Amino acid sequence: MSDSDGKKTLGLRGGARPGNVKQSFSHGRTKNVVVETKRKRVVVPKPGASKPSGGAAPSGDPSRRPAGISDAEMNRRLKALQAAKAREAEEAERREAEEKARAEERERRRAEQEAKEREQREAEEKARQKAEEEERKQKEAEEAAQRAAAEAAAAKEAPKAKAPAASKPAPAETPRKADREERQTRGKGRDDGRRSGKLTLNQALSGGEGGRQRSMASMKRKQERARQKAMGGSVEREKVIREVQLPEAIVVSELANRMAERVADVVKSLMNMGMMVTQNQTIDADTAELIIEEFGHKVVRVSDADVEDVISDVEDKDQDLQPRPPVITIMGHVDHGKTSLLDAIRDAKVVAGEAGGITQHIGAYQVKTDGGTTLTFLDTPGHAAFTSMRSRGAQVTDIVVLVVAADDAVMPQTVEAINHAKAAGVPMIVAINKVDKLEANPDKVRTDLLQHEVIVEKMSGEVQDVEVSAITGQGLDDLLEAIALQAEILELKANPNRAAQGAVIEAQLDVGRGPVATVLVQKGTLRQGDIFVVGEQYGKVRALINDKGERVQEAGPSVPVEVLGLNGTPEAGDVLNVTETEAQAREIAEYRAQVAKDKRAAAGAATTLEQLMQKAKEDENVAELPILVKADVQGSAEAIVQAMEKIGNDEVRVRVLHSGVGAITETDIGLAEASGAPVFGFNVRANASARNTANQKGVEIRYYSVIYDLVDDVKAAASGLLSAEIREKFIGYAEIKEVFKVTGVGKVAGCLVTEGVARRSAGVRLLRDNVVIHEGTLKTLKRFKDEVAEVQSGQECGMAFENYDDIRPGDVIEIFEREEVTRTLD
Repeated sequence: MSDSDGKKTLGLRGGARPGNVKQSFSHGRTKNVVVETKRKRVVVPKPGASKPSGGAAPSGDPSRRPAGISDAEMNRRLKALQAAKAREAEEAERREAEEKARAEERERRRAEQEAKEREQREAEEKARQKAEEEERKQKEAEEAAQRAAAEAAAAKEAPKAKAPAASKPAPAETPRKADREERQTRGKGRDDGRRSGKLTLNQALSGGEGGRQRSMASMKRKQERARQKAMGGSVEREKVIREVQLPEAIVVSELANRMAERVADVVKSLMNMGMMVTQNQTIDADTAELIIEEFGHKVVRVSDADVEDVISDVEDKDQDLQPRPPVITIMGHVDHGKTSLLDAIRDAKVVAGEAGGITQHIGAYQVKTDGGTTLTFLDTPGHAAFTSMRSRGAQVTDIVVLVVAADDAVMPQTVEAINHAKAAGVPMIVAINKVDKLEANPDKVRTDLLQHEVIVEKMSGEVQDVEVSAITGQGLDDLLEAIALQAEILELKANPNRAAQGAVIEAQLDVGRGPVATVLVQKGTLRQGDIFVVGEQYGKVRALINDKGERVQEAGPSVPVEVLGLNGTPEAGDVLNVTETEAQAREIAEYRAQVAKDKRAAAGAATTLEQLMQKAKEDENVAELPILVKADVQGSAEAIVQAMEKIGNDEVRVRVLHSGVGAITETDIGLAEASGAPVFGFNVRANASARNTANQKGVEIRYYSVIYDLVDDVKAAASGLLSAEIREKFIGYAEIKEVFKVTGVGKVAGCLVTEGVARRSAGVRLLRDNVVIHEGTLKTLKRFKDEVAEVQSGQECGMAFENYDDIRPGDVIEIFEREEVTRTLD
């Protein structure tokens, strides 16, 4: 806007009272606003106030006192100084009171001004509405009069044709004119509404007319600084002393952040100590503690282990506890009928699914008795190699059922199971099995148990004993009654309304589902979607599957479930804890993994050079048999490794290079080739690429489904007693394309022989995701409708398994023959 247009720029008029300001806008628009102006208050320092330290000299050392000043004069000066300080304090209080009164007055005036403006706006709105209403009524009256005049004229000049045409435009023009006037009035009203109003204190502070404004706190700080500067000195703010949490190592910028100090000051302080660091470098806790104390803060030492405090065990209140099913573990020597006894209770066929008829995993099942009581059973292996599995079963259980065969009495694993139960401090019930046999002698079992401090009720002891038979079902009701009685005595309770906590019974790596953990929930309720940490792994519950293979939404106390959604395979025996956030779970898992890594590194670092030389000298005459072990579940791998460590003597020993869970991969074959070691697969198979690589590089892969055979083979190989053995020769593979139900036969698999040949007389294994599901023989092998002896590669056929029908499309059938091979040890 030029200076020659006659308009003035925005200015102020008047003194300290409210004045009018005229604002100019584009297109010649102006606006009058009412503003309140305030004179700038200039505080002039008093003589001597600018030198507050000047009067302090006399109170110091007498040697620094000005010459010729007596003690009386000194006292008089001190009194004058104290009086001056008192006056300054009074003046400060008076100024504060005046400032407060002025602020209250400003607030009152602002409220009055806003109320006045609000009333004025309301009055203007009412007047405008009243004027519009009167104008509308006037227009309606004029239009009615015009219509009446037109009708009268039309009645008089009816014969003429032009009269009606002449009388029609008048009413048509009138509405257009009325619409135009109404639009002008509406536009005028809006313009008046836009231009009306006054600039209030709120608008000025909120910056409604312009851009971003300074906050009230900022303005007060500025005024305070100006006042202190005018008084001749600055008053420092009081130091805020903070409690700084200090871990074992911390980044410089994070340390400054926790102290609420400038990073530059912290770096400068470290440089003064002789440490040339930047804000992104890490310093140790001792150095950080010196810095914190130098800045005047308090140090609170914390450890990395504090991340686990979020899962600290909280004692449940008695009113929150509710009854829960008992957890019963079946323990005893191998082949004493543990799984068969559980079978009879469950009316299921679990033994048929275990290779060699022995249990090699921990099975977890829930059984509902006729009385409506729910019982949770854990079935543990009885083989000597599965010591750790039995130990875990005893630790998570409430009651141990010790199964002893009446025709075999107490055996080594029976004694071990008794020791596990005693160590865990859980009550025991003795089930004397196989009493239906002719050579059964239950009294001998009771007598043998006396040697191990197990005194049954028949021998005047406290341990319940029940004679049972898994074959005939004798005594099963008595056993369940004894379990229910023992559970009632224990009064088992848990709080289901809290974060879940449970124990990992078994863990495996499933190709289709990823890492899967069998978890027995002990406290709280585990729900789908919960975030948890288990050992060195963490995850979010993607699915929960119960012992019947059904998906469930939640699992309460004493309920065993398969948990999907882990980021890795946990160790069997790890504790599962639910956390609030995924960040907490990840932090805890990373901390545990780091601790385990440091422990392994420390164990390796603890070995000195002299110890290494001594060990190498001792190992010169020791022959090692290196092996790789891959198993279907974590517990089996652990049991095999423990069994391998026990094999050997001063001249020969077995060294497990690597053990893991899941199918055999190319990585395993590469490691085996470099070490000249065979690969042992326990209930798993090598994938296609691994098989081809093993054939090319000459790496031997051996498959086992019974731990006896694996241990015996390794023992024989290590000792050099290699006699003729039964070796399996794979003669073909077939893939199931479709499954049909045939009356009288059951499920029949429609197969395509993809490799080799399928023979009716050969043994077969059913593979699902390279894991052995079933091993047995064929019931039938048909080509079209004819029973045939063999089917060549590339041809289709129908197969049915003997006593097994859990087959699905996509499963692979492995056909093999057993042959005797004479082995030699290089």
